[in-house]
Amino acid sequence: MAASAGSPNLARRNVGEQLTIGRPSTPDGVACWRLAAESGVLDVNSRYAYLLWCRDFAATSVVARDGADVIGFITGFRRPDEPSTLVVWQVAVDEAARGRGVAGQMLDALFDAVPDVGHLETTITPDNEGSIALFTRFAQRRDAEVRRSELFGAELLGAGHEPEILFRIGPVRR
Repeated sequence: MAASAGSPNLARRNVGEQLTIGRPSTPDGVACWRLAAESGVLDVNSRYAYLLWCRDFAATSVVARDGADVIGFITGFRRPDEPSTLVVWQVAVDEAARGRGVAGQMLDALFDAVPDVGHLETTITPDNEGSIALFTRFAQRRDAEVRRSELFGAELLGAGHEPEILFRIGPVRR
């Protein structure tokens, strides 16, 4: 099964013998929900939300597959008031696949597949060193500036949630 079937702007990327990156399909939402829950760091949305995301935002999201198994995902969307900005909502990689560069390759594939975007935004909590490194390396690979500012304070997020720091990267070189 081609991970990028029906998506002319997203070519398959082989990152291992059977590892490919492509657009998600609706049923992939179940695997995305599972990976988010197993990550131990992501705010887990309902299974329904991941199914909808894989249906309605497939053009701005990717999954990584090892053969037929989804082992990673990135969910994203264009900012409605600034469509030239790609917002990355969540990134997750199965624990067994970590350390193989899957997240970075998914991020590159996603950014390259979304036309007419020049900036990338994401939010990261201050204690999430892995995500900070992932997005900092993306900016370095693309020779892009990273601007950081607090988007949502802990007082707004509640329940002991750390603040969400906005990382605005760009302009991004393709």
